[in-house]
Amino acid sequence: MTALLEELSARFGAIAPPCPHAGTCGGCAFQQISLSDLGEWKRDRIAGALRGQGIDADIADVEISPPRSRRRARFSAMRTKKSVLLGFREAGAHTLAPIQECLLLRPELMDARPKLEELARLAAPRSRPIGIWATAYEDGLDVAVEEGKALDLELREAAAQWAEAADVARLSWNGELVAGRRPARLRIGPAMVEPPSAAFLQATAEGEAALARIVTEGVGGATRVADLFAGVGTFALRIAQTAEVLAVEGEKALTAAMDRAARNAHGVRRVAAVTRDLFRRPLRAEELAGVDAVVLDPPRAGAEAQMREIARTVPKFAADRVISLSCDAASFARDAKILMDGGWRMGVVRPVDQFLWSPHVEIAAMFRR
Repeated sequence: MTALLEELSARFGAIAPPCPHAGTCGGCAFQQISLSDLGEWKRDRIAGALRGQGIDADIADVEISPPRSRRRARFSAMRTKKSVLLGFREAGAHTLAPIQECLLLRPELMDARPKLEELARLAAPRSRPIGIWATAYEDGLDVAVEEGKALDLELREAAAQWAEAADVARLSWNGELVAGRRPARLRIGPAMVEPPSAAFLQATAEGEAALARIVTEGVGGATRVADLFAGVGTFALRIAQTAEVLAVEGEKALTAAMDRAARNAHGVRRVAAVTRDLFRRPLRAEELAGVDAVVLDPPRAGAEAQMREIARTVPKFAADRVISLSCDAASFARDAKILMDGGWRMGVVRPVDQFLWSPHVEIAAMFRR
């Protein structure tokens, strides 16, 4: 990242990094560049990726989440002879950078740092670091230990006591639920969702709201919508206020959480939550017969196989709009090219930046036939 930072500094000019851990912590690569300048650069990166596919796009200004809005983080922790270190990996290294402040994370995550250090004393062997996921939910923190010491009866009791004292909603340890003191829930539209421990969420509530607005506006008056790579229902549960939704997700635990939330919500139409690996088994165009709109929010690798199915010319495929989202400019541009070669037209590209001081950005655009 050093060469890229030098390039950005030469283009925009450098500022004093606002965080005292800049240059050590690997969480923020570009704190010497203002957020507005970084937004311009990210917009240019999207344009460049699309030009690489022969696409000249209309790209909107970047919507930027505010500092201290990230609602989930994976801390690294390790024990030393005298203390516990809690923080993030150092830039360009495998060593751990302890942090006292973070301009990315929501205050409740930083306020929990002393409690997480106590947890690390229980969970971390002296031979290696461990991971501790912390997510801020409506009901409190959801905490998950990764690669911690093996649980025995004594350690299990100590972990449950820690969860009680720390007043967290839920504590998981190496994939096993240790303490479920109250539901760890997230409001999505009219529904309350309890995702599995350490589940993927949009990084910030502000970013999620921006993406959800783009999706719901794009869906418009559609009455049957397919939401592919649906996660815990970030878009499906909102769309279901006005349309029936076929929501397809590859992880069974996420599908189950979405299904429970839909069944218990008021003012939600039918949500058919289906578990299916769309990388290996993309929905065929024939299976989307009767759907008015398709929403896709795949992982970084994109949705090449699924896009090829959508791009096929099938008379029964009634959908006249596709809303495509991505966290990777290259895979977004590749997938856009597939659709456009199939006769779809791309509208305005809308970047949403939930990843402050980093090279990453979310991208959304609507395609029409």
